[in-house]
Amino acid sequence: MKSPPAGKVRKSTPVPPVSDRKQEAALKLWVVLARAFDSVAKNVEADVAQHDLTGTEFGILEALYHKGPMLLGEIQRKILVTSGGITYLVDRLVEKGFVRREQCAEDRRARYAVLTPSGQALIRKIFPTHAARIEQSLSGLTQAEQREATALLRKLGLAAAALANASNEE
Repeated sequence: MKSPPAGKVRKSTPVPPVSDRKQEAALKLWVVLARAFDSVAKNVEADVAQHDLTGTEFGILEALYHKGPMLLGEIQRKILVTSGGITYLVDRLVEKGFVRREQCAEDRRARYAVLTPSGQALIRKIFPTHAARIEQSLSGLTQAEQREATALLRKLGLAAAALANASNEE
Protein backbone atom coordinates (compact mmCIF):
# COMPACT_ATOMS: atom_id res chain seq x y z
CA MET A 1 0.00 0.00 0.00
CA LYS A 2 1.43 3.40 -0.97
CA SER A 3 1.81 6.18 1.55
CA PRO A 4 0.38 9.55 0.60
CA PRO A 5 2.94 11.96 -0.84
CA ALA A 6 4.59 14.27 1.71
CA GLY A 7 2.41 17.20 2.57
CA LYS A 8 -0.81 15.45 1.49
CA VAL A 9 -3.05 13.93 4.08
CA ARG A 10 -5.31 11.02 3.15
CA LYS A 11 -8.91 11.82 3.92
CA SER A 12 -10.87 9.08 5.62
CA THR A 13 -14.40 8.31 4.57
CA PRO A 14 -16.80 9.55 7.22
CA VAL A 15 -19.02 6.98 8.89
CA PRO A 16 -22.58 7.59 7.67
CA PRO A 17 -25.31 8.28 10.23
CA VAL A 18 -27.48 5.34 11.26
CA SER A 19 -30.38 6.30 8.96
CA ASP A 20 -27.97 6.48 6.01
CA ARG A 21 -26.62 3.04 6.94
CA LYS A 22 -30.18 1.65 6.90
CA GLN A 23 -30.73 3.20 3.49
CA GLU A 24 -27.35 1.96 2.28
CA ALA A 25 -28.22 -1.60 3.37
CA ALA A 26 -31.58 -1.40 1.58
CA LEU A 27 -29.98 -0.08 -1.61
CA LYS A 28 -27.29 -2.79 -1.49
CA LEU A 29 -29.96 -5.49 -1.05
CA TRP A 30 -31.93 -4.08 -4.00
CA VAL A 31 -28.89 -4.19 -6.29
CA VAL A 32 -27.84 -7.68 -5.18
CA LEU A 33 -31.42 -8.98 -5.49
CA ALA A 34 -31.80 -7.50 -8.99
CA ARG A 35 -28.45 -8.87 -10.16
CA ALA A 36 -29.13 -12.33 -8.73
CA PHE A 37 -32.57 -12.44 -10.36
CA ASP A 38 -31.12 -11.26 -13.68
CA SER A 39 -28.41 -13.94 -13.63
CA VAL A 40 -30.79 -16.76 -12.79
CA ALA A 41 -33.44 -15.52 -15.26
CA LYS A 42 -30.93 -15.33 -18.12
CA ASN A 43 -29.80 -18.88 -17.43
CA VAL A 44 -33.35 -20.25 -17.24
CA GLU A 45 -34.67 -18.25 -20.21
CA ALA A 46 -31.81 -19.50 -22.39
CA ASP A 47 -33.18 -23.00 -21.81
CA VAL A 48 -36.73 -21.94 -22.76
CA ALA A 49 -35.54 -20.04 -25.85
CA GLN A 50 -34.28 -23.32 -27.35
CA HIS A 51 -37.94 -24.18 -27.87
CA ASP A 52 -38.83 -20.86 -29.54
CA LEU A 53 -40.64 -19.64 -26.43
CA THR A 54 -40.24 -16.60 -24.23
CA GLY A 55 -40.08 -17.06 -20.47
CA THR A 56 -43.61 -15.68 -20.15
CA GLU A 57 -44.98 -17.98 -22.85
CA PHE A 58 -43.38 -20.90 -21.05
CA GLY A 59 -44.96 -19.65 -17.80
CA ILE A 60 -48.42 -19.79 -19.39
CA LEU A 61 -47.84 -23.30 -20.74
CA GLU A 62 -46.49 -24.43 -17.38
CA ALA A 63 -49.46 -22.95 -15.49
CA LEU A 64 -51.94 -24.65 -17.83
CA TYR A 65 -49.99 -27.92 -17.60
CA HIS A 66 -50.11 -27.97 -13.80
CA LYS A 67 -53.45 -26.24 -13.16
CA GLY A 68 -55.53 -27.23 -16.19
CA PRO A 69 -57.71 -24.81 -18.18
CA MET A 70 -57.65 -21.31 -16.72
CA LEU A 71 -59.46 -18.05 -17.36
CA LEU A 72 -57.19 -15.47 -18.97
CA GLY A 73 -57.53 -13.25 -15.87
CA GLU A 74 -56.34 -16.09 -13.65
CA ILE A 75 -53.28 -16.64 -15.82
CA GLN A 76 -52.63 -12.89 -15.85
CA ARG A 77 -52.54 -12.77 -12.04
CA LYS A 78 -50.49 -15.94 -11.80
CA ILE A 79 -47.70 -14.86 -14.14
CA LEU A 80 -47.91 -11.10 -13.43
CA VAL A 81 -48.59 -9.54 -16.83
CA THR A 82 -51.02 -6.84 -17.92
CA SER A 83 -54.45 -7.70 -19.35
CA GLY A 84 -53.30 -6.58 -22.80
CA GLY A 85 -50.12 -8.58 -22.38
CA ILE A 86 -51.95 -11.81 -21.57
CA THR A 87 -54.15 -11.43 -24.66
CA TYR A 88 -51.08 -10.93 -26.86
CA LEU A 89 -49.21 -13.86 -25.30
CA VAL A 90 -52.14 -16.24 -25.59
CA ASP A 91 -52.64 -15.12 -29.21
CA ARG A 92 -49.00 -16.08 -29.91
CA LEU A 93 -49.46 -19.49 -28.27
CA VAL A 94 -52.66 -20.02 -30.28
CA GLU A 95 -50.75 -19.19 -33.49
CA LYS A 96 -48.06 -21.70 -32.51
CA GLY A 97 -50.74 -24.33 -31.97
CA PHE A 98 -50.03 -24.87 -28.25
CA VAL A 99 -53.15 -23.26 -26.77
CA ARG A 100 -56.77 -22.78 -27.77
CA ARG A 101 -59.43 -20.52 -26.30
CA GLU A 102 -62.73 -21.87 -25.01
CA GLN A 103 -65.86 -19.92 -24.07
CA CYS A 104 -66.77 -19.80 -20.37
CA ALA A 105 -70.29 -21.21 -19.91
CA GLU A 106 -71.00 -19.00 -16.86
CA ASP A 107 -69.72 -15.72 -18.33
CA ARG A 108 -69.89 -15.20 -22.10
CA ARG A 109 -67.29 -12.40 -21.87
CA ALA A 110 -64.69 -14.68 -20.26
CA ARG A 111 -62.48 -17.16 -22.07
CA TYR A 112 -60.44 -20.11 -20.93
CA ALA A 113 -56.99 -20.93 -22.21
CA VAL A 114 -56.58 -24.66 -22.73
CA LEU A 115 -53.52 -26.64 -23.82
CA THR A 116 -53.87 -28.35 -27.18
CA PRO A 117 -52.49 -31.90 -27.55
CA SER A 118 -49.42 -30.31 -29.18
CA GLY A 119 -48.97 -27.89 -26.26
CA GLN A 120 -49.47 -30.73 -23.77
CA ALA A 121 -46.82 -32.84 -25.52
CA LEU A 122 -44.35 -29.93 -25.67
CA ILE A 123 -44.60 -28.93 -22.03
CA ARG A 124 -44.54 -32.55 -20.86
CA LYS A 125 -41.32 -33.01 -22.86
CA ILE A 126 -39.49 -29.81 -21.83
CA PHE A 127 -40.66 -29.22 -18.24
CA PRO A 128 -38.37 -31.80 -16.56
CA THR A 129 -35.27 -30.29 -18.21
CA HIS A 130 -36.49 -26.79 -17.33
CA ALA A 131 -37.01 -27.74 -13.68
CA ALA A 132 -33.50 -29.25 -13.60
CA ARG A 133 -32.09 -26.02 -15.09
CA ILE A 134 -33.75 -23.99 -12.35
CA GLU A 135 -32.38 -26.36 -9.72
CA GLN A 136 -28.91 -26.01 -11.23
CA SER A 137 -29.22 -22.22 -11.45
CA LEU A 138 -30.05 -22.02 -7.75
CA SER A 139 -27.47 -24.58 -6.61
CA GLY A 140 -25.25 -21.80 -5.26
CA LEU A 141 -27.42 -22.13 -2.15
CA THR A 142 -27.97 -25.28 -0.13
CA GLN A 143 -31.53 -26.60 0.20
CA ALA A 144 -31.71 -25.12 3.71
CA GLU A 145 -30.50 -21.74 2.39
CA GLN A 146 -33.04 -21.93 -0.44
CA ARG A 147 -35.85 -22.49 2.09
CA GLU A 148 -34.56 -19.60 4.21
CA ALA A 149 -34.27 -17.32 1.16
CA THR A 150 -37.82 -18.29 0.14
CA ALA A 151 -39.16 -17.36 3.56
CA LEU A 152 -37.25 -14.07 3.65
CA LEU A 153 -38.25 -13.07 0.11
CA ARG A 154 -41.90 -13.96 0.80
CA LYS A 155 -41.78 -11.76 3.91
CA LEU A 156 -40.18 -8.96 1.88
CA GLY A 157 -42.74 -9.28 -0.92
CA LEU A 158 -45.72 -9.26 1.45
CA ALA A 159 -44.40 -6.17 3.28
CA ALA A 160 -43.78 -4.35 -0.02
CA ALA A 161 -47.28 -5.32 -1.25
CA ALA A 162 -48.81 -4.00 1.96
CA LEU A 163 -46.99 -0.68 1.46
CA ALA A 164 -48.22 -0.50 -2.14
CA ASN A 165 -51.80 -1.25 -1.07
CA ALA A 166 -51.63 1.41 1.65
CA SER A 167 -50.33 3.95 -0.90
CA ASN A 168 -53.17 3.09 -3.30
CA GLU A 169 -55.77 3.65 -0.58
CA GLU A 170 -54.57 7.20 0.14
